Amino acid sequence: MPAFKYWLAAARLRTLPLSISGIVVGSAGAIKAGSFQFSIFCLAIFTTLGFQVLSNFANDYGDGVKGTDKYREGEKRMVASGIISSKQMAKAMIFIAITTLIIALLLIYVAFGSENLIYSSVFFLLGIASIIAAIKYTVGEKAYGYNALGDVFVFLFFGLLGVLGSFFLFTKTLEGFMILPAMTIGLLSAAVLNLNNMRDRFSDAQASKNTLAVVLGETKIKYYHYTLIVLAFVLALGYLWVDQSRFYQFFPLVAFIPLFINLNTVRKNTDIKLLDPELKKVALSTFLFSILMLITNAI
Repeated sequence: MPAFKYWLAAARLRTLPLSISGIVVGSAGAIKAGSFQFSIFCLAIFTTLGFQVLSNFANDYGDGVKGTDKYREGEKRMVASGIISSKQMAKAMIFIAITTLIIALLLIYVAFGSENLIYSSVFFLLGIASIIAAIKYTVGEKAYGYNALGDVFVFLFFGLLGVLGSFFLFTKTLEGFMILPAMTIGLLSAAVLNLNNMRDRFSDAQASKNTLAVVLGETKIKYYHYTLIVLAFVLALGYLWVDQSRFYQFFPLVAFIPLFINLNTVRKNTDIKLLDPELKKVALSTFLFSILMLITNAI
């Protein structure tokens, strides 16, 4: 059995703050609505972390068995390097999927009890859909990550489902204004994936992994990246502008300072290897935005 440190490497811990950003923003909305519950918050965080680790394991497995990671830049992948066998990774994926589903069921029960069967059923199906989406990103002949659809699924699951779903768990309702921060998180999450795909554009093309970066090419993918960041800022500003009763309401926009610096870095970039540190910058900036949203709503 590979050492624990290799499993931690496969879990890709640096992706975890981004994965829970939607939950944090949804929780911030629940605080504002006066419906926050700490137990739901904790269970939602653990459920989302489980889905993200499953996704990372599946990504390592899928790209590893297909040979996509052979020439990739950035951190080493465990299956491709032979440190963890594909069989071991498959077993780990099953374990994480079952464990996460159990936590999700507990979350559903705490949020809805035994009375709201319809709500419980919908969220159970969303949990199953999340597991399937996590695995099918790179696993299988029709993996959507190989057909330029990764950005769409990241936007939907990290943004809309993460924010609106967690908000509904607390409040048992949907508020139209929450679509703005949900789209903000979705767009920024897509920007992180896009940086990853820009960095791996050449190796992905060799492996027939048709990400948007491969499809659009060097120039157009940069403009796509600019659009993601700028539109996320406009939507965040629009959401924060709604409530002008507090002088500190715009403080979460501080998180966009490193994001705009990232835009300039991407604009001037000629060496894709230098994009790897930018992933961490954008991911942590997204997480910072969510934390600042939580703080300003809690004050």
